[in-house]
Amino acid sequence: MKPNLLLITVDQMRFDCLSVLNHPIVETPNLDALAARGVLFTSAYSSTPVCIPARAGIMTGMGQRSHGRVGYADGVPWTYDHMLAGELAKDGYHTQCVGKMHVYPTRNLCGFHNVVLHDGYLHHNRKTSTSFGEHFDRCDDYLPWLRRMAGPDADLPDHGLDCNASTMARPWHLDEGLHPTNWTVTESIDFLRRRDPGKPFFLWTSFVRPHSPLDPPQAYFDMYKDADMPEPPIGDWADEAAAERGRFDPTTIVGKLPKRRLDRARAGYYALITHIDDQIGRLLNAIQEHGELQNTLIVFTSDHGELMGDHHLFRKGLPYEGSAKIPFLVCDPGGKLGLEAGSRVEAPIELRDVMPTLLDAAGAPVPETVEGRSLLPLCRGEAADWRNYVHGELAMGEWSNQFLTNGKAKYIWFSQSGKEQFFDLERDPEERTDLARRPERAEELAAWREALVRELEGREEGFVANGKLVAGRPVTPVLRHLRRG
Repeated sequence: MKPNLLLITVDQMRFDCLSVLNHPIVETPNLDALAARGVLFTSAYSSTPVCIPARAGIMTGMGQRSHGRVGYADGVPWTYDHMLAGELAKDGYHTQCVGKMHVYPTRNLCGFHNVVLHDGYLHHNRKTSTSFGEHFDRCDDYLPWLRRMAGPDADLPDHGLDCNASTMARPWHLDEGLHPTNWTVTESIDFLRRRDPGKPFFLWTSFVRPHSPLDPPQAYFDMYKDADMPEPPIGDWADEAAAERGRFDPTTIVGKLPKRRLDRARAGYYALITHIDDQIGRLLNAIQEHGELQNTLIVFTSDHGELMGDHHLFRKGLPYEGSAKIPFLVCDPGGKLGLEAGSRVEAPIELRDVMPTLLDAAGAPVPETVEGRSLLPLCRGEAADWRNYVHGELAMGEWSNQFLTNGKAKYIWFSQSGKEQFFDLERDPEERTDLARRPERAEELAAWREALVRELEGREEGFVANGKLVAGRPVTPVLRHLRRG
């Protein structure tokens, strides 16, 4: 019998926010239990660490050069021939997504039989000039439910926090059961009731938190609001002047916050993660009650991380560990796939590996368009000829970046300025010391630079000429072949 497949994703969760990894503050007992029974990947990265392109990697199994999304751009149609849910549907699965998709058109099923949608607060859908069918009143499923439960005037920004305000936190202003995290699990559990019992299921439970707004229910905020928060790491390369300029902007990318505000933001962020963890426990309990847990493969990950004050930086998109490195767990509670329970894998993996992993578990064909690889051999401890590194990037204006990492070292090139950075992650996991100008690391740096040249050779932006990286080339968030499509 084919296994059920449960993909759990969160939005903007740092790689280190698991108590099983000895985080000094946050508690994640249900995720810790999955790690104890499953496989924890310690070098997992988002190759395009912002929402839309990261999800393209999950759903297509392609790298960013092929799926064409190298930055954040709303309104670009999703017209891929092969996507994860569609391939599983063809193989006999009943498929359902609950929560965040972040695709276009907003109600595009992307191969799912059904989607119960809440993408969070999206500026594209909130503009008064947005077309009728794309307006949030028409395309969001959580908000009409919230208005039925909390009153007809209820809206997402009622608590006053901006959707990108990673520097501010306050408790959720309504009953805990009305929080989008609870709603996502409630709807996921309802799918278990109404699924086709004659088919295996693929359920994607896709949370919009801990992405800001940092609005945990009061009980969770209380867990962390008085915690003694350690100081965030500040690298010798941090831009102190820019941090001073941005300190009072709630949605800043760089800012040196007053300690009280930063501590509250981190308390809210950690509280959202523990809230999600409890709701994951609720979902797993429901799957157990339906008699399906022992025949369900579980994959948990995030689309990208959150810098949360590291080096005075916030939000995502940048190539540093807090932003680009993600949690990644694979668990087979029934032990039917031969995974090494309780093991950890250091091999560098990325989000394009999700699709081939789930198709492999299902015994379904893997389309030729898929460039990721199944993680199941690594989960079984089998020797594998694996990739040497992950290539990541993001078109982000003056912050546009390219990076390579194998989890032990990281090379960064900022494509607009030509600035390079190099970090020894084994000795300096918090990226406090930039080694790019150290003479003793010049040869190592040159090898990583040459590897990036190979990755970018032939790119439409003109990043490479005569075997050298070329800075200052114009960048766009969507590559030409996708714009044509």
